[in-house]
Amino acid sequence: MQSMQRKTYEDFKYSLQDTGRIYVGCKYTLGELLDEEDILFKFRLVMEKYVLDKADRDDTLETHLYYLAPDSFLVKLYKQMKARVKVNVIEEKRSIFGGSRSRYVTKQLDIGQLTAMDPSQKEKQGLVIQELSVSKLALAGL
Repeated sequence: MQSMQRKTYEDFKYSLQDTGRIYVGCKYTLGELLDEEDILFKFRLVMEKYVLDKADRDDTLETHLYYLAPDSFLVKLYKQMKARVKVNVIEEKRSIFGGSRSRYVTKQLDIGQLTAMDPSQKEKQGLVIQELSVSKLALAGL
């Protein structure tokens, strides 16, 4: 059972790039993120210089984003990087026969939408943060 949980956890540690954005899985701890050679150097540099001062090296990116205060400097930094977050939320799906069931739906939120919700609202919605993506062009401008 533990190996299955570890495998699931490792599945969300990834980094991808396309021509305009970099995508990072949110199960990385901030320390692992800084040590990962496959992640764009400029992104790691920004994370080390600005984010690590205000967060713990052992926090996951998911936890860091989940509890981010809406008025913090980091929100301004993420907005400058045109950050978007891929999340899963629980929604009620109604059937044509009047029944309903809960299911997870994937959504894209910008950092302002994510931080506008307080942690109790996020918990009520069953919000799970999967991925952080930032603009390469915006990152180059920092």
